[in-house]
Amino acid sequence: MRRFYQYIMVYLTRVEKFNAAHKLWVKSWSDEKNKAVFGKCSNKNWHGHNYTLYVTVKGKPDPVTGFIVDVKKLSQVIKDEVIEYLDHCNLNLDVPFIPEDMMPTTENLCIVIWDRLKDKVGVELHSIKLSETDKIYAEYFGE
Repeated sequence: MRRFYQYIMVYLTRVEKFNAAHKLWVKSWSDEKNKAVFGKCSNKNWHGHNYTLYVTVKGKPDPVTGFIVDVKKLSQVIKDEVIEYLDHCNLNLDVPFIPEDMMPTTENLCIVIWDRLKDKVGVELHSIKLSETDKIYAEYFGE
């Protein structure tokens, strides 16, 4: 067997999905300004997305198993630490790890998801990518 594992870095991505509602709104602004800045996302009765979460980890493959991480364990950590809290919730009101004064944008959600997972995935976390529609996503690399 070739002993090249020590020189290779592999990136592995787990994909999970969740549905959640939110509203983008600045309390100190007028209705008109909120609508001008946030458009439909400022709907007073909230709106929802079918999010797709991409959690990418990196590491060197184990020379015996070929794995950089046990994907079943990785999936369970993502579900326990993130999906269970976000799925079918109101991101403005229901999620204890989203600060009350934080706008629940896709960009900010990437950061809080990173913070939830960075020390729990069992390998180095490379990136969090969150897609809120098929046309827009945000990515965070812990920088």
